Amino acid sequence: MSEFFNKYFNIKKIVADKKEYRQQMQRVDALPEEYRFVFKQIQKHMWNFAGGDGMDMLKIHYDLIDLFESAAADGKRVLEVTGNDVAGFCDELLKNARTYTEDWRLKLNKSIHKKLEETK
Repeated sequence: MSEFFNKYFNIKKIVADKKEYRQQMQRVDALPEEYRFVFKQIQKHMWNFAGGDGMDMLKIHYDLIDLFESAAADGKRVLEVTGNDVAGFCDELLKNARTYTEDWRLKLNKSIHKKLEETK
């Protein structure tokens, strides 16, 4: 139980995480308008799939900020980075994240295997 409290109720960690998040969002605010708009749309979309404590999602967002900053500095348009299928771009970003859909898949498989093991 103490691991749970250390992970989810560690005040110092919560404060540090919030501070880091605000710093990252300041970086987003410094991006060109089209990048800000697309980032915020991607962010809103991706949070629908966040699983666990959400730290996987934040890592993806922070990496996306790096990518967008670099591309903007190179003078690229945002759709040159994401492609026209921005939802598909998001799907690729989510491949390595823990999502609710993954949690649902695990739960389904676990319940089926448990039931089948009971009937043996």
